[in-house]
Amino acid sequence: MKKWNLVIDISKCHDCNNCFLSCKDEYFENDFPPYSVAQPRHGHRWMNIMRKERGQYPKVDVAYLPIPCMHCDDAPCVKSAKDGAVYKRKDGIVLIDPEKAKGKKDILSSCPYGAIWWNDEKALPQKCTFCVHLLEDGWKQPRCVQACPTGALQVLFVEDAQMKKIRESEGLEVYKPEYKTKPRVYYKNLYRYTRCFVAGSVALQDTDECAQGASVTLKKGQRKVIAKAETNNYGDFKIDNLEENSGSYTLEIRYPEYKKQSLSFNLGKSLNLGTIFLSRA
Repeated sequence: MKKWNLVIDISKCHDCNNCFLSCKDEYFENDFPPYSVAQPRHGHRWMNIMRKERGQYPKVDVAYLPIPCMHCDDAPCVKSAKDGAVYKRKDGIVLIDPEKAKGKKDILSSCPYGAIWWNDEKALPQKCTFCVHLLEDGWKQPRCVQACPTGALQVLFVEDAQMKKIRESEGLEVYKPEYKTKPRVYYKNLYRYTRCFVAGSVALQDTDECAQGASVTLKKGQRKVIAKAETNNYGDFKIDNLEENSGSYTLEIRYPEYKKQSLSFNLGKSLNLGTIFLSRA
């Protein structure tokens, strides 16, 4: 049968918080039995946007990672909760029963993503419901997806076999796969948040001009070629999607009529190598 899935493109998220605000607008002071009771005005972020800065001045970028409930197929919250306080529907949506879960604060710690929030006034754990009340009323997407101005959020209601093909063809990943919870929230361009880059600029020493079109080759150690790039009209290059704390690398730069330049370095987090000057051959 078809199930609900959420796809989040990190490259399109600009931290506008429309998803968070639309969620707050939908759930503050509104009960939607039997799925949810009103969200408090402050504190809860059912769509919680994390932020990460990479690199060093002036080669810096920022990525935003929206984290809702992952609606996992192997959900720890469902396993830990008793008497059906947390349950998973056949369409893939995980829900907290607002009656059965009352007073059960221990449910919060069961979620490795920190996606469950505690309502002090109602003594109740709460989280994203995938706007199930709207879907049952004929909506094709939750409020957060409807409100996203850049298309960073996309909902797919498909069978698992089709979702597997989409995931493979579009290079979708899950966040923190080591948790082994089988999330139904997938990410595109996740490397912008979880991995790192090496960047720099190339200039000609004798003319002090930018070296546009210089060939840049990144090798692991001294031999294995990891990636290749070409400098732009400012002499800049950037090689992304590298593993953090991955050890020693060698960068080779070639430019017609100039000597080859090689640099060796250890890669911890994203690294700006600064300006690399080439001398005439």
